[in-house]
Amino acid sequence: MTDKQNIPHTARIGVVVERKDSANPWAEATWRPVEALIGASEDSTWKPLDQGEGWARYYAGSLEIELFKGETEGYKMNLSQPTPVVYIVLRPGENDDEPDVAPFLATLSPYEAEDYTESGEMIVEAVAMPESLVAWASVFVEAFHVEQPFKKRKQKRKSDSATGRGADTFKRSRNGG
Repeated sequence: MTDKQNIPHTARIGVVVERKDSANPWAEATWRPVEALIGASEDSTWKPLDQGEGWARYYAGSLEIELFKGETEGYKMNLSQPTPVVYIVLRPGENDDEPDVAPFLATLSPYEAEDYTESGEMIVEAVAMPESLVAWASVFVEAFHVEQPFKKRKQKRKSDSATGRGADTFKRSRNGG
């Protein structure tokens, strides 16, 4: 068994984003994360990486992935897929001097990523998880995951206190009371 004390709970990744020209009259371009890089520094300076007609790729900075002991069910589900992924969340740029998007969050939990899709303001995409992150997350899940037994909940009977109807009323009327 792995020594739980020595398993790191965080890892830093670099984020590569792609900008594509848009044919939409209301949007000049579309943005999406396309790659997670291992061994990134904390440098958040954007750097052009590659470009072609109508598209460009940039190093957009780094994010820290943090794993939590209580979230291992989501990590386990992600790792069980044919291609495990890192979910990267981009937020809109807040100031005129900022790029159109900025890296906001990286997670291995599909449940946490889903939470950021609800507002419609964030861009959430899955990118292939580098092999070293797969190995790290697998060790973490093996060390901290605890299977939760399925418990079927019993449905409680509703009672209507205003009318006096409910489970007790039915028993009384049936028993002649």
